[in-house]
Amino acid sequence: MRILNPLDKLLVEIDQSLRTSHAAPATTEREYPAQAIQETEPLTDEERQLSGRLMRINHAGEVSAQGLYRGQALTAKLPEVREEMERAAMEESDHLDWCEKRLTALDTRKSIFNPLWYWGSFSIGAAAGLVGDKWSLGFVKETEDQVERHLNDHMTRLPANDLPSMVVLQKMKEDEIRHGENAAQAGGKKLPFPIRKLMMPMISKVMTVASYRL
Repeated sequence: MRILNPLDKLLVEIDQSLRTSHAAPATTEREYPAQAIQETEPLTDEERQLSGRLMRINHAGEVSAQGLYRGQALTAKLPEVREEMERAAMEESDHLDWCEKRLTALDTRKSIFNPLWYWGSFSIGAAAGLVGDKWSLGFVKETEDQVERHLNDHMTRLPANDLPSMVVLQKMKEDEIRHGENAAQAGGKKLPFPIRKLMMPMISKVMTVASYRL
């Protein structure tokens, strides 16, 4: 098996970023949760626009998750931590695919800022990995906790008859909870207060507002 040099790794990550932002990244064997789910009644134009914007935010969040996990896997010290990050990234690819299916059904485009979200998160993930695996795992736990709260908020804002989007978000939530629990059980450290309560919510707010509109 060929051992990748730094240039090889850079090219792999550029390829992955392009697949994530503009194409279809590899997914796992799992089926689309809303495959057999229909809207209880047709969405109005206003409801469709709201659902589309909320799912665009979730799609952008999954782009960010790809960057985060890829960055952390790149700089992880222990092989088992790297494998956990890579598996989580694959499952987040499922979420990316599911969100894109809903965007298509809702006739809504993806965020124009997706490349920015990917590389910004990749940089944060790589930096967390360089600090140490336990801090990197702690970052995963805190990120997934915030994503869970974010999904809960979106499920209360979705139109009541948009069952496909609701089912997708519920399955995503289950995965995010599991990813966070796995990171904590693997030894993730609790992040300092300023990062948990100031930096991460601020970054999330910027991404949410920008993706909602564009």
